[in-house]
Amino acid sequence: MLGSSEEMRETILVVDGDKVALDVVVAILEHAKFNVLFAHSAADAIKMAADTDRVIHLLLSELDAPGMSGPDLGEFLKADRPDLRVMLMSESDDGNLLVLNYGWAYIQKLMVPAKLVEMIAEVLRAPDRSQVGGQEFDSAKDHHRTAASRRAAVAPPPPAKAGNLGKN
Repeated sequence: MLGSSEEMRETILVVDGDKVALDVVVAILEHAKFNVLFAHSAADAIKMAADTDRVIHLLLSELDAPGMSGPDLGEFLKADRPDLRVMLMSESDDGNLLVLNYGWAYIQKLMVPAKLVEMIAEVLRAPDRSQVGGQEFDSAKDHHRTAASRRAAVAPPPPAKAGNLGKN
């Protein structure tokens, strides 16, 4: 079974402003034999990452981490740690598609422990999981792009040029 073997010793940095949720996630990951670092805010996570020489394999952050969004935190940490993989979590179920549009892995916070461990193992083991996503994480821009795409889809075709009539 993925995630339950002794050889899984990757280091995961977990960021969540909710102490109870953070404690539960940390306990799940430690039980699955991951090395776990944890922080209550983005600022704490940035300081922790700067203060350690340890390889951090995965950032598991709340989508709306205190002080900075999870995607922004991921981008910030990846600047110095390009091999860092990012997975976001949220209590809301509406973040899934938006997060996936930017290339980040996502799980809803009300997760089953086995599903969390399985998904983390999948993200860590997936080939070429560079996850360059997260750029321009702005739902207003996404809404604008979606509206523009809809307008383009219903726009009439441009008129044919007179000189091209009848030519194939």
